[in-house]
Amino acid sequence: MTTTAPFLPWNRPSLGSEEEAEVIDTLRSGWLTHGPKATRFEEAVRTDLGVEDAFAVSSCTAALHLALLTVGIKPGDEVITPSLTFCATPNAILQSGGTPVFTEVDPITFNIDPKAVEQAITPKTRAIVVMHYGGHPCDLLAFRKIADDHGLVLIEDAAHALQAWRDGLRAGSVGDLAVFSFYANKVMTTGEGGMIVGRAELVQRARLLGRHGIDTSVWQRHGKRRTADYEVTVPGLKYTMPDITAAVGIQQFQKLPEFTARRSLIAASYDRSLAGLPGLRLPTVLDGVRHGWFLYPVLIEPVGGRTRDTVANLLLDAYGIGTSVHFKPVHRLAAYRYLKCHLPVTEQVAARQLSLPCYPAMTSTDVQRVIDALHAIWS
Repeated sequence: MTTTAPFLPWNRPSLGSEEEAEVIDTLRSGWLTHGPKATRFEEAVRTDLGVEDAFAVSSCTAALHLALLTVGIKPGDEVITPSLTFCATPNAILQSGGTPVFTEVDPITFNIDPKAVEQAITPKTRAIVVMHYGGHPCDLLAFRKIADDHGLVLIEDAAHALQAWRDGLRAGSVGDLAVFSFYANKVMTTGEGGMIVGRAELVQRARLLGRHGIDTSVWQRHGKRRTADYEVTVPGLKYTMPDITAAVGIQQFQKLPEFTARRSLIAASYDRSLAGLPGLRLPTVLDGVRHGWFLYPVLIEPVGGRTRDTVANLLLDAYGIGTSVHFKPVHRLAAYRYLKCHLPVTEQVAARQLSLPCYPAMTSTDVQRVIDALHAIWS
């Protein structure tokens, strides 16, 4: 069959009049680059997370790069991270001079496995970058202890988990540094953008590095009417978030609790309606976790003539429903194949994982359409 219904994308952002008004206000203010709106956005996130400081930047990749530069990663240093992640993390590790060390994930949550991390630690290990897969926080207490016991830096890649909790701890509040993404498909968006948060002295160094190494911000100099009065104290980069971008973030962040609640309702609908389909493994949420539901990741076992790819193709071609895959393991990508890895759990998960649409802009009809299509494929 071929559906006549409009295409249902895997993700679509939720933007409204509030974002439009904030952007127009920014345009009319005459100040578009990093300034009062970015500062307001930083303060909102810092207060909500209960962290010491926050710095809004141009992307989560920029935040990762700054985090690694800030803690002094250099050639010869090893940084432990999962392979079941986006390439941004290992790219940033290499660009900082370090060497990524890929470790195994837990087969239940798909988060990096604390035991595997401990086994991977060597005298060259300098940092651990954990990633909260799909919005399910990793074992924050375990990783904080590992980092402290071995004198390592803990960096949280919380790109999927801006409003997720585990054991009473907010994702992004436990690491020495944590980074967030506001890319177009994330739990909230600024189109492009990210933020680095954490210990005040580290974030302040990241802020310095992220504005060319200049000792004062352009907004501070503008206020004193001395825009050329500055010193470059370290060789930095240009990673600041402009106010035109932060304007969208201010309003999106206010809507985040509503967005997360809607994602949770969609996930609950899938849980109720898809349970029992043979060979379809639904996501597990551990006790003590409030999931952020950036992803609704299912595993499709290769039984009954179905595979992950055949199901994805049928959903697209016959039912007009988009899906995604998270992720192709980084150690299987051309740039990283030289790092020989044996990660059977990672590879098994990656071969079977499919992300179903799960985002606030979905209507109840959209959700039911996905459910009905999967039941039809399984019938």
